[in-house]
Amino acid sequence: MSSYVYTRRDFLKKCAAVGVGGLVLSNRTLKVRLSAGRPNIIFIFADDLGWGDLGCYGHPNIKTPNLDKLAQQGTLFKQFYVCGSVCSPSRAAIMTGHYPARHRIHGHFASVEQNQSRGMPNYLDPQVTTITKLLKQAGYATGHFGKWHLGGSSDAPDPGAYGIDDHRTTTSNGPTWDTKLYEPYFRAQSTGLIVDEAIRFIEENQTNPFYLNAWTLVPHATLHPTEEQMAPYSQFGPKGVPYKGAMQIYYASVTNLDEQIGRLLNRLDQLGLAENTVVIFSSDNGPEDIHIRNASHSGVGDPGPFRGRKRSIYEGGVREPFIVRWPGHVPASRTDDTSVIAGVDFLPTVCELAGVQVPAGLNPDGENVSDILLGTSRPRTKPIMWEWRFSIKGHILNQSPMLAIRDGDWKLLMNPDRSRLELYNIPDDPTELNNLADSQSQIVQNLSSQLLTWKATLPN
Repeated sequence: MSSYVYTRRDFLKKCAAVGVGGLVLSNRTLKVRLSAGRPNIIFIFADDLGWGDLGCYGHPNIKTPNLDKLAQQGTLFKQFYVCGSVCSPSRAAIMTGHYPARHRIHGHFASVEQNQSRGMPNYLDPQVTTITKLLKQAGYATGHFGKWHLGGSSDAPDPGAYGIDDHRTTTSNGPTWDTKLYEPYFRAQSTGLIVDEAIRFIEENQTNPFYLNAWTLVPHATLHPTEEQMAPYSQFGPKGVPYKGAMQIYYASVTNLDEQIGRLLNRLDQLGLAENTVVIFSSDNGPEDIHIRNASHSGVGDPGPFRGRKRSIYEGGVREPFIVRWPGHVPASRTDDTSVIAGVDFLPTVCELAGVQVPAGLNPDGENVSDILLGTSRPRTKPIMWEWRFSIKGHILNQSPMLAIRDGDWKLLMNPDRSRLELYNIPDDPTELNNLADSQSQIVQNLSSQLLTWKATLPN
């Protein structure tokens, strides 16, 4: 990793923040190797938040001052892709560094009967290597609070089986909030409860390196914010009827999410931990469609300029906000709109930042992009692949084919039988409206060959 030079005046402060080994004295400066430090890592993962739902990503109405500030203090990435268009596949990729289909996770974990009908297990195999296992083995305290959704059937392991020391979750076993899920205002209050647990975990582990997942339930439907939460958005309410409007409900939910994240970030500051803590924010997939019943009152999340929503593997279903802050290391007030990053990159990248070796046999589908987080813009070295086997609700423009690959500037979508070939140059056509498949036959051949070869490696 890179070396950074500090004056003697700053040295003691930096030592207290990062822990130091391998010092090199040179006149009045001291060189501190980052590889000797052990940063804390916090990953905040929202649920069904659209690429365009934050002020810093251009939303004109939703108030997100804390996440906007986080982006100002760090780097905002515009081309980050999750590796599933619904929750469980997306989360499995984050945890394992593998495409979710490698673990037969094709949709969200549901009932035992539904999992079986879709060719899925009931939970992520606990023998699989996860980011939390690797960091725990390296001496990190590990915590996970909020949504789990990597298996909650009666036979499923709790999150502790995946290398997590301290956890309270939903859609899971172990200590859960599941009995409260259907209380009228539980979801509206859930981010505050998750942050409470996260702060407790941080306070208890502040003298040791820690890794923390704070995976929120918001803005996943069914949303039911309180009157107080909706008050700032009264101007978006319908006229002449005693009902709340979809924008009031959705906007209020995202703003409360932002407020609670602000509380977590403020506590990091108060504890003097912000300087040595990598904070990463993203979401698991695109916004829910208003045609889905539980979002029929609130499904107005913003996918930005992109085609597609949740379940779709067009850009709007898989392209998500990605904000990274690590003071002194990740450049501040920077926007990277060219580097392409994926959910499968998370495990190898976090391991690099933490100084943890990725096991030789793991073979992650992603790549280490720590250099990109630390300020380098470059092309990625591996393509990104997607598979979605099931129906897609809503407007026909959002109903993508079943397979996709992004390699360089090009994105190809197709069905396994090679029908519905769609080729887009994403930098030139991010909305995926100008299909170039007929005029770029060689690119179609190359990408389709890669995509079908990859699919052939997946378990049935």
